[in-house]
Amino acid sequence: MRPLAERMRPRHLDQYIGQQHLVGPGAVLRQAIESGRIPSFILWGPPGVGKTTLAGIIAETLERPFHTLSALNSGVKDIRDTINKDKGQRFFNTPNPILFIDEIHRFSKSQQDSLLGAVEKGVVTLIGATTENPSFEVISALLSRSQVYVLQPLGRKELVRMIELALAEDELLKEKAIEVAEYEALLQLSGGDGRKLYNLLELVCNFQEGAEKMTITNELVTQLVQQNMAMYDKGGEQHYDIASAFIKSIRGSDPNATVYWLARMVEGGEDVKFIARRMMIAAAEDIGLANPNALLLSTTCFTAVTAVGLPEARIILSEAAIYLANSPKSNSAYLAIQEAQNKVKQTGNLPVPLHLRNAPTKLMKQLDYGKGYQYSHNYAGNFSAQEYLPDALSNTPFYQPGANPAEQRSRDLLAKNWKDKYGYGKD
Repeated sequence: MRPLAERMRPRHLDQYIGQQHLVGPGAVLRQAIESGRIPSFILWGPPGVGKTTLAGIIAETLERPFHTLSALNSGVKDIRDTINKDKGQRFFNTPNPILFIDEIHRFSKSQQDSLLGAVEKGVVTLIGATTENPSFEVISALLSRSQVYVLQPLGRKELVRMIELALAEDELLKEKAIEVAEYEALLQLSGGDGRKLYNLLELVCNFQEGAEKMTITNELVTQLVQQNMAMYDKGGEQHYDIASAFIKSIRGSDPNATVYWLARMVEGGEDVKFIARRMMIAAAEDIGLANPNALLLSTTCFTAVTAVGLPEARIILSEAAIYLANSPKSNSAYLAIQEAQNKVKQTGNLPVPLHLRNAPTKLMKQLDYGKGYQYSHNYAGNFSAQEYLPDALSNTPFYQPGANPAEQRSRDLLAKNWKDKYGYGKD
């Protein structure tokens, strides 16, 4: 028997639940579908929100041939074979087929390159599905030829509706007397993932097989899930919880907890690039100028694990993670850009001081662009105490050095150069 999630998979757009910003009345993707002319596009969103289902509905609605490839088990040869097959089956004025690629972010550059010609010439309409940011994972040439549509996690209203439909319409569940007394555990454990919701519902409904009546409560759901749920689900809520624990352990300078949460992610099958990207962010946000080498090491780590892959990549990840945890911490760079952005929002587009402006033409020089600029290297210590901020923000400090040896040296130099201008010489 097919799983509940497959039995309840929508076949038409009117049956599709969620993503009304894309497929609701008048929404951009619905208009494209109704016009019969859809571009190649990428669906970006968390697991279980209907990416594969939506692609299938579009193909059926437009009566297009529909081919599916998975990045997990398809290579360049599979892609080319599919495209060549489509070329051979095309007739005059026949619509081009839809090629759906699940987890397109896992395709290598060469695999993605093999799609370019067919997408550009309209041999196929590409629909890609990804849980990762396409800006990081999809090559720019393919991204520029595709639209990107962002799908959101399913909300309470959509999830409750899915449960009600399953109990009322599924060929098996509608024959049972099932009452949902409490929804919270089902909704919370599903984490906005429709597929996981149906898996949980099916697990619970099969618990009392043969019973005349069944009442679903939070306690029952929690009890059954604790007995059956895997320790780590990279597509679900724990994915984000464990990643959060990993980053907070780095921030908290605990290498033991850091390497434990790293092991949880590695054992759970997490993408090594996802882990390495989080470490690059932590290196800049939480370590920052207290140890600038942390960002260099984490960037090198990303390059290395991408080239090496598992299982050896775990060693590289461990080395970088422990280094970050042991590094001194400072969020001064994070706070500086945050403060500067807030000031920009408050003050708008303040004019650039004339002496800092570029003067490539004679007219600009006549208007005093660049006049009075002091070239720092012509002065002692390669420093001249001229104004670099707009007049309205003169003397405004954004960067406050952190309390660590590296930034104390920066504070001393700033105090020497700027005296009391930014307050660096004051305690």
